[in-house]
Amino acid sequence: MTTALAVVVCAVFLLLAAWHVRMAFAGHGGESGAVPSVDGKPLFAPSPRATLAVGCALLAFAALVASTAGLLPPVLPPALLAWLSGGLALGLLARAIGEFRYVGFFKRVRGSRFARLDTWVYSPLCLLLAIGVALVAWGRHP
Repeated sequence: MTTALAVVVCAVFLLLAAWHVRMAFAGHGGESGAVPSVDGKPLFAPSPRATLAVGCALLAFAALVASTAGLLPPVLPPALLAWLSGGLALGLLARAIGEFRYVGFFKRVRGSRFARLDTWVYSPLCLLLAIGVALVAWGRHP
């Protein structure tokens, strides 16, 4: 069960990493649903370099989960992998909950394309990934 779950979680992280790498090189057009906006204006404009860094981080998350589940040879002690995965799960949970203004389930600023995507896609995905990563970590904790 843990192995199958780890494969699914890793696949999602790899898909998200590939999307970010693609966006780093392709750029964006028009109003994007990728960043919070107020009155149609994005709060920030992620650079291609920052978007690529997010893609690399997502790739590292996939490798961490795969190593924790035993799908890749471990480069760190199993207990440390489990703790790092637990930390990743907490980070994903925090992202799902949000900062109470622009992102997460409890955001106050609503109505933008990002806010709708965050409510129906981004935050639920973060919550599901948090649960999946936590289950993989707990299933492999020595």
